[in-house]
Amino acid sequence: MSIHELDLFLLVGSTVTLCAILAVRLTSVAGLPSLLVYLLMGVALGEAGLGIHFDNAEMAHSLGFAALALILAEGGVTTSWRVLRPSMRLGLSLATIGVAVSVGVMALGAHYLLGLPWELAVLLGAVTSPTDAAAVFSVLRVVPLPRRLTGALEAESGLNDAPTVVLVSLISAGTVHDHPWWVVLAIVAGELALGVLIGVVVGAAGAWLLRRVSLPTSGLYSISVLALCFLADGGAAVLHGSGFAAIYVAAVVLGNAELPHRQVTRGFAEGVAWLAQIGLFVMLGLLLSPETLTWDIVGRALVAGLVLTFVARPLAVLVAMIVQPLGLRDAIFLSWAGLRGAVPVVLMTIPLADGVPGSLHLFDLVFVLVVVYTLVTAPTLPGIAKLLGLVQPRDARAFELEVAVLERVAADLLQITITPASLLHGVEVGELRLPRGASVSMVIREGESIPAEPRTVLRRGDDMLVVVPRALREKAERRLRQVSRHGRLAGWVGRI
Repeated sequence: MSIHELDLFLLVGSTVTLCAILAVRLTSVAGLPSLLVYLLMGVALGEAGLGIHFDNAEMAHSLGFAALALILAEGGVTTSWRVLRPSMRLGLSLATIGVAVSVGVMALGAHYLLGLPWELAVLLGAVTSPTDAAAVFSVLRVVPLPRRLTGALEAESGLNDAPTVVLVSLISAGTVHDHPWWVVLAIVAGELALGVLIGVVVGAAGAWLLRRVSLPTSGLYSISVLALCFLADGGAAVLHGSGFAAIYVAAVVLGNAELPHRQVTRGFAEGVAWLAQIGLFVMLGLLLSPETLTWDIVGRALVAGLVLTFVARPLAVLVAMIVQPLGLRDAIFLSWAGLRGAVPVVLMTIPLADGVPGSLHLFDLVFVLVVVYTLVTAPTLPGIAKLLGLVQPRDARAFELEVAVLERVAADLLQITITPASLLHGVEVGELRLPRGASVSMVIREGESIPAEPRTVLRRGDDMLVVVPRALREKAERRLRQVSRHGRLAGWVGRI
């Protein structure tokens, strides 16, 4: 690449990135995953638009998997184990048993309804069965759902890429016919289990190491966490385990460990993941040639999407719920919330790179399916959740909380804004009974600082600054929320 070409690349790349960032606001208002805008931006930049030619399936495969690894790392780092743990069994079941059921149903539908040969039918089932981590994280985190649902969906989207990558690779390489089905199942399960084990080991060892080294800047901790995640990915791949499972599990372990500069690390991971999403989806849009889209492909995509949305996904959820039964409303929502996003399109780069006959036709079909059904399902998720009575009501008596990290003293500074309905109003500072070691340092009222004495009375609109050791933060927040909801008594006896 010459200097002139580099300058042109930077000009176009920075313009596209800024437009993509601005598009996030528009898509969040509409309730859509931003990936759809990025895909269309890629199409507009491609042969049918500005004329940028890109048809390197092998490069798309490599870059796509690298971007997915970054997205999974961010998803793990920013996921709370407290939310994930109660629904981990169901999430793992959806990522394994559910995927197997979905692949089987989609393969039958593709073969008998669309007339695809069995190899392409199973391939279509494999690439469309996993949910997309980026789409799930971006949509569900703005919908106030019960933890049992958010935990299950996040665990599923973080783990279900692993078995499907193995299956798609076996099909594309033509080796799936050389083994009985139970051997293929054992290979998939073995790689997934090995990946999870490596992720736990690397994550735990990395957390132990980072707690004991003293790095000069917070940015080095952020880079170290991502490097450890990729170490888990690469180590699992070398040992023939699932790299995607390893990187997600390692990220969950590291993200929930007591590490220095955790907030900075999470912010860095989110920024890198957004950049990976933008690059990934724009690249996949470039890979599409709109002139190859025919009404036949569109019709087949709609039929395949109907089978996936109304048959395969609900059956997969019902079977997966054997390990952790849920109510009917939960099952309906989980069935509708199977957001596909870009993962199916990325997985289709595997058979494209391997030159599987008919894979280009299947790529176009999957692209249309993803766009159409993401447009249908994503904006309707909040409405479906509300209709089913699953939206968690916002607590009018809850306070507003902001946190600043005091790294050198291993403590956090909590800024509590007392809302109009909060029962903190009228409570004296001494009546809060915070854990021993936590203290109210200042109260700010109408722009003026008030010393926080035990007899200082809190009022609506006050900002209260609380310094709390990091180990006691959860207890302090729990006590403050109790008083905010129930008043100074709050069923409290003694100290924490």
